[in-house]
Amino acid sequence: MQDQTFPWLTTLIVVPLIGAAVLWALPGAVRRHARPIAVGFSLVALLVGVLAALSFDAAEAGAHQLVEQASWIPAFGVSYALGVDGVGLLLVLLSVVLVPLVLLAAWREHPDRPAAGTEATASAREDLAGGRVRHYMALVLVLEALMVAVFAARDVFLFYVLFEAMLIPVYFMVGAFGGLQRRYAAVKFLLFSLAGGLVMLAGVIALYLQGPGGPEGFLIDNLVGTEMSVTTERLIFLAFFLAFAIKAPMWPVHTWLPDTAEQAPAGTSVLLVGVLDKVGTFGMLTLCLPLFPEASRWAAPVIIVLAVISILYGALLAIGQSDLMRLIAYTSVSHFGFIVLGIFAFTSVSVQGASLYMVNHGLSTGALFLLAGFLVARRGSQRIEDFGGLQKVVPVLAGTFLVAGLSALSLPGLSTFVSEFLVIVGTYGANRPAAIVATLGVVLAAIYVLWTYQKVFTGPVRPELAATPDLSTREKVVVAPLLGLMLVLGFYPAPALDLVREPASQTLEDVGVQDATATYADEASTSTTDDGSDQ
Repeated sequence: MQDQTFPWLTTLIVVPLIGAAVLWALPGAVRRHARPIAVGFSLVALLVGVLAALSFDAAEAGAHQLVEQASWIPAFGVSYALGVDGVGLLLVLLSVVLVPLVLLAAWREHPDRPAAGTEATASAREDLAGGRVRHYMALVLVLEALMVAVFAARDVFLFYVLFEAMLIPVYFMVGAFGGLQRRYAAVKFLLFSLAGGLVMLAGVIALYLQGPGGPEGFLIDNLVGTEMSVTTERLIFLAFFLAFAIKAPMWPVHTWLPDTAEQAPAGTSVLLVGVLDKVGTFGMLTLCLPLFPEASRWAAPVIIVLAVISILYGALLAIGQSDLMRLIAYTSVSHFGFIVLGIFAFTSVSVQGASLYMVNHGLSTGALFLLAGFLVARRGSQRIEDFGGLQKVVPVLAGTFLVAGLSALSLPGLSTFVSEFLVIVGTYGANRPAAIVATLGVVLAAIYVLWTYQKVFTGPVRPELAATPDLSTREKVVVAPLLGLMLVLGFYPAPALDLVREPASQTLEDVGVQDATATYADEASTSTTDDGSDQ
């Protein structure tokens, strides 16, 4: 571990919380300034995140750095312990990058309306809009703080508290600011998440009772290597895994996601699918595998089957969707299947691919949700059949949507290709049938992305869409960083791969498995030498 003199991670948590408090404390006369204030705090958090990344030693990415620790509830063994390895750092950076873009995208969303039959001056309307939008933006900032904290938590109880606390802002972001069925979607999201969380709480308590105890009994580092019976380890593993599978989401506990994404504001879906759902796969990687190595090996064959089903199921249902937001949600079910497959294939290449996939999926899916939100705002409908011919009217919007879609289908040269390729190649070294079947998901992705583009943007222009405005300067600023990162990580993924390589090796060591990818490569090399073809 690296000694840290400045509390970078705590600062990253506190800055957006202060921003949220400022927004909620704004008096009525200045609420019209809620938008720039929220964006300003998110940009400060982004700057702190960049400075924290510069303080991170990439050569030791397998060790947790930027470490902070203080006793929180010593009577129960709970500590305020933070730290990130390479994977955690990437997810923290993803969070602080997406939040200011979401806030900019929501700049003109969620306006309040004056009472029926009354006239409102421009200033009064602005005050009303600021009064409502500040609540949404404050919730986004609270969520940002919780996202950073959960990816940095190094205490199991602290992780659980943050895991559950994230439900609160998301519930209100969906239930208060979503579509016509927003309350149904918010309650369904909450019930699924609470069910998984309660099961996980039982696992957290059981794990503590099995551990060494003491004032630091919940520290992850102290719990790794805890001796317990096979049955106990497997039961606790299942408690954690179920909560993470719901959060991810995996088939068959995924059904909350399409409903939530359909009803939530586009920015909420970006953070929910692009970042929050990664807590599920991040938890599998950083908690399930090191804490329950025998149980992880025991459950891996079944989990791989579920992951492959998720890949195909999500892709097939995406093809059949008529709602644009539900379509993107189902594509994410498929993509999360790839991430889980890479984690439980137990090869260094597949785990690296899965770790990188979490970041790349956030970029491509975040861009798709934002662009879909811009489309819906212009048309007033999420139904795919209500669009058509838009590439002639809004060429910039059409082009950026196509690039984001091509990234989602893993086109070479864009970031998602690198991670998906690593997952499939790494899995092939350990489980060839699973890797071969999973490649069908790549073919299906091309179908749902290109068909959607064809239906929305090609063909004759609908008369009611002839005057549709193209992306504004603000909207271009929102999308440009995501497209730029997709291209940079597509052509030069080395910096990100350097951050996930050592954590992947450490994960395999914790689980106690031999790297099947290396073994396969050694066998191929030996076979070539024996045949004399290289001599």
